[in-house]
Amino acid sequence: MFTNTRLFKYLPNIIIPSIIVTLKIMFFSAILSITFGIFLGIVIVITDHDGLNPNKIINSIINKTIDIIRSFPVLILIVALMPLTRIIVGTTIGANAAIFTITVACTPFAARMTQNSLQTVDKQVIKMAKSLGLKNWQIILKVMIVEALPTLVSNLTILLINMLNVTSIAGAVGAGGLGAVALTYGYQRFDDAIMYFVVAILLIFVAIIQGIGNKLYKYLQ
Repeated sequence: MFTNTRLFKYLPNIIIPSIIVTLKIMFFSAILSITFGIFLGIVIVITDHDGLNPNKIINSIINKTIDIIRSFPVLILIVALMPLTRIIVGTTIGANAAIFTITVACTPFAARMTQNSLQTVDKQVIKMAKSLGLKNWQIILKVMIVEALPTLVSNLTILLINMLNVTSIAGAVGAGGLGAVALTYGYQRFDDAIMYFVVAILLIFVAIIQGIGNKLYKYLQ
């Protein structure tokens, strides 16, 4: 199966650079998605009917927008975003374009995970914080986020693993990285060794992300 592989030929000039590209896409997409997602998740919770600052219009707009984006299969969403990506980034291929589209795709999931995590906080704890005279922003930062942090870390670990999958899928439509290597140099050229090597690298990444997430969760509990 692996007798005619070009794995070692492509390793230094193609595969290793693709690993770096994948890590770059993951790093910046994760920072942006988690930042925007946490912000939107907090807004959803505090503008809910029983939240700190109920606002039906804002809550409805954000919820519906998130649901619409989440309803798209990832590959279709990436393709659908290409005109917007070209306007904002200036191109539809490469790492920067991938960072934009993956951020758009993953932010709604981060928002929902943040919302679900914050909703696990005991309402009595929030009422007690109100009775002590804490302002809304103090309740959010010092009570809700602190109480929900272990669950939030666990949920965001799942998000990062899914983001790695999305990054690999994006490689099929010009993002580059390990997904593009597996497709172009592995599958299309019938080189199973390259394809399985990429899969092995992705499995290692998943194990590292999950391991760090588990340790953080146990530490924060």
